[in-house]
Amino acid sequence: MRDRQRVLDSLESVYRAAFAAAEGSGDAAEMARLDFEFQRDQIHLEVLLDIREHLSAPPEDDGDPSLLEKAQALRNITRLKMP
Repeated sequence: MRDRQRVLDSLESVYRAAFAAAEGSGDAAEMARLDFEFQRDQIHLEVLLDIREHLSAPPEDDGDPSLLEKAQALRNITRLKMP
């Protein structure tokens, strides 16, 4: 699994290259669009990385149910009950 900083650095390098090209051509609208998209994509990516870290973390041994147990409980709650 790629480390968090490596993933974020890859995203930034792609946007920096595109931004430099837009800046070189003097396209202010493209630069503004790229800036907005970079910020949006960075937030999305950080959320996904947080989820990945949460799901891959070993269960704590403090009596809390594991992720599998939580999923099973949710499944049982949402399961349709037949009379």
